Amino acid sequence: MSSSVESPARALDQRTFVEWPSELRALFDGEALASKIGLTASLITCDARGHLRTSLLGIGELYAPDAKSLAFALWPGSRAARTLGLARPVSAAPAAGVASSEPSDSHRRAHAALTFVHGGAFHQVQLDVAPLPGADGEAPGKGLALFIASIEAGEAQQVGYARLSSGIAFELSGETSEQQSVLARWAHQIDQLRQAADRRLAAGDR
Repeated sequence: MSSSVESPARALDQRTFVEWPSELRALFDGEALASKIGLTASLITCDARGHLRTSLLGIGELYAPDAKSLAFALWPGSRAARTLGLARPVSAAPAAGVASSEPSDSHRRAHAALTFVHGGAFHQVQLDVAPLPGADGEAPGKGLALFIASIEAGEAQQVGYARLSSGIAFELSGETSEQQSVLARWAHQIDQLRQAADRRLAAGDR
């Protein structure tokens, strides 16, 4: 991690990273979800027309399987899922003797940015994204749309004269039983992400 600091109170403190700092890895470790209710991250994608789209993700949809990766879940019908889902294998094999221009990974890659506020700082992480099969091996598009991303670059920014008290945040509504149901769903989603990401990383793919 590197930092650039100017003069005292008005200084911009900008820290860069290429893997999760320990406090952010713990934030996205899939544990103690009830204590992290309210955290909201913005996933920014760019569609085929060049329009930027923002999807809001909660702690039950984000999981860091290791220090350099982030797995996340989207509703399959969402614009972000459709945009990132374009990173699919090409169906036609290259002609004999013709080198393929596709990446060696079995999926073409897509790009996105994740932004969030934590620890009084604004974070932005550039991601290199590929689809994941579901936890029980189904193809992308069945159930939740699962993705895994490698960190290309990340940065955290804050100033000496002010501290971000929150970013976008939410509260769970409804009765206690309904809130417990949401937490159970989150735990199931994290379990799906954990299984799918672990299989992908064990295979040596990112």
